[in-house]
Amino acid sequence: MKMRRNVLLFSSLLLLCACSRTPETTQVLLTSADGEKCAAAEGVRFARGTAENAFVIHPQDLRQTIDGFGGSLTESSAFVLACVAPEQRQAVLEELYGEQGANFSVARTQIGASDFSVEGLYSLAEQEGDTALLSFSLSRDQEGFSKAQYPQVKDEHYDLYHLMKDIAQIKQSQQDKTYKILASPWTAPAWMKDNGHYYQRDEHARRGGALLPQYYQTFANYFVKYLEAWRAEGVEFWAVTPENEPMGNDGGWESMDLPPAQEAEFIGQYLGPTLAAHGFGDVQILGFDQNTFEMGPYTAAIYGDEQANAYTAGMAIHWYGSTISCFPEVLDSIHALYPDKTLFHSEGCIDNLGCPAWDGVTDPVGFTESGWFNNDAFWWTPSATDWAYSTPFWPEWHPAYAPATRYATYVIDGVNHWMTGLCDWNIVLDSIGGPNHVNNYAAAPVMIDYQNDIFYYTPYYYVLKQFSLSMRPGDVALGVAQPQGQEQIHLCAVRKADGTLAVNIYNAGEQAEEVRLQIGAYHAAVPMPARALKTLFITL
Repeated sequence: MKMRRNVLLFSSLLLLCACSRTPETTQVLLTSADGEKCAAAEGVRFARGTAENAFVIHPQDLRQTIDGFGGSLTESSAFVLACVAPEQRQAVLEELYGEQGANFSVARTQIGASDFSVEGLYSLAEQEGDTALLSFSLSRDQEGFSKAQYPQVKDEHYDLYHLMKDIAQIKQSQQDKTYKILASPWTAPAWMKDNGHYYQRDEHARRGGALLPQYYQTFANYFVKYLEAWRAEGVEFWAVTPENEPMGNDGGWESMDLPPAQEAEFIGQYLGPTLAAHGFGDVQILGFDQNTFEMGPYTAAIYGDEQANAYTAGMAIHWYGSTISCFPEVLDSIHALYPDKTLFHSEGCIDNLGCPAWDGVTDPVGFTESGWFNNDAFWWTPSATDWAYSTPFWPEWHPAYAPATRYATYVIDGVNHWMTGLCDWNIVLDSIGGPNHVNNYAAAPVMIDYQNDIFYYTPYYYVLKQFSLSMRPGDVALGVAQPQGQEQIHLCAVRKADGTLAVNIYNAGEQAEEVRLQIGAYHAAVPMPARALKTLFITL
């Protein structure tokens, strides 16, 4: 720890020295409601002096290290990609994960079924009572999709397994050592649970069931089997979470309840020691994996348990608690209590796409496929609702919102409050936000009408692409002071290994603004169009 502090101090001194030269913008990118999509824009000029009402970037205030940005590799994504020609599929994957595209550096995948499985209701060890896990296999993810059952499929052999392999091959071919994969189960195999089901949702029971104590070790071994199977395929994992959404999802799809004390016990006494004993001690365990505002009991239980704390690198968080806030006060308080622990966003999406609002509330937008597919205006205006739009679910946190704005503000505000990166939910979906075996439709960065060969890169894809290009794994977030009265402007900054700064600015307002930027003894005026994300790469 002392050596790390010395390195950071030395880096800070170098940055302070560098600020004696006039900063220069070397590249500017712009994505906006006016139609720019990661387009080149004009640079700005810095001058010596102090600007009033400026955003102040502190190059010496080194904060968290960035893990990166990306999306989730699900069976639903694989199915949609099986419905297009191989050369079209490869072009999409190269755009998402290749160096000439977004160069996403993070992916998440499902261990067993999730709501974004085509038919769902499966695990990777289906033999009841198989505590030795002799039945464990990746074969369920390697079955492909038969044209006899799915006539729209063009490549019967494509599936989640091949999607995982294709992304790994892209990263290996470009010798990208920063690629990180996170794996999460939505549930243990049904036979390990007290209800014997993947989920229950009927008039008598609406729950996911709980992991039986006698299967804690078996479930930990299940993770090892998964990691071993993929290691044999040449794919290594960065992290796992013990359970996606351990507080449950009301039994709506594959799920499992894992309360705070039980998750702490599972990590500390079973999962952590088992991974270490089988050569996977470098695979990080991220706890929780649900909505940020509900995180407190899990951090208290897991970090308060000496054994669980030792094995847990940080918390995975979701954004579903609000359409307008990243809950900065929660992120700050957790970081203050546990400053050596990671806060990584593992899932978020524009959810309930195309579904009516709950509890009989009239949908104010009137969603139809034509409302969002191949229609950029939908994504830039307050057109979306979500699972909490109706009155019983905190309407003050869930007004109608603009999806592109939600991503831009959430990432910038999250980075300013200790978040290390973001993994979106499904990386690719069809034109109605599926397939999904429980009708829980959602948006994706790329949405494909495979019947008509229309590939729609949504506006928020370009927002994520711009973040991915500007905040790379290993970059370090910087402290930023925000002036009063500029709530529509969101700004974050990172420092790269060579001392270059990347500054992301988002204007959420309906009017163009001039944003003043202060770095050391120099300032600049940055013209910001309405509803626009601008990235400045700055040398000091």
